[in-house]
Amino acid sequence: MKIKINQSVTLKNVIFSGLLLIMITVLSSSCSRKIDFLNSEYAPSAEGYVKIKMDKNKNYVLKVEVSNLAAVNRLVPPKQTYVVWMLSDKYIIKNLGQLKSSEHFLGSKPNASFYTVTSLKPIKVYITAEEDPNVKYPSERIILTTDKFYD
Repeated sequence: MKIKINQSVTLKNVIFSGLLLIMITVLSSSCSRKIDFLNSEYAPSAEGYVKIKMDKNKNYVLKVEVSNLAAVNRLVPPKQTYVVWMLSDKYIIKNLGQLKSSEHFLGSKPNASFYTVTSLKPIKVYITAEEDPNVKYPSERIILTTDKFYD
């Protein structure tokens, strides 16, 4: 016994599935915003970005990705850690935490990443090199920064 497959129904299912996948991708990416870090005089080869999106609880989810960032102990003067900071829409400066670095097995350039959730609305994100990850105020030497991205 041979089973005959209706090719038009199968093609419609494939097209519908493809359109649904495209819509989901567009909707999920449109909810987040990607902001590039500006060029830095202290780390000229470093580059990266911040992705910001609002979660279902109206909190801001921040993801920081940086590549080609020198090890903090190689800076002049050497430091202990990179710290990620945020300036909020209420002009509150907040230490978000320590940037975590990693070296990929197959890649030669060091990468660093950071992820956090905050109830404060960020308008600027920047990274400094510090002696202590728990400092209350950033040092004057800003390694990487974004422009203001919300007014």
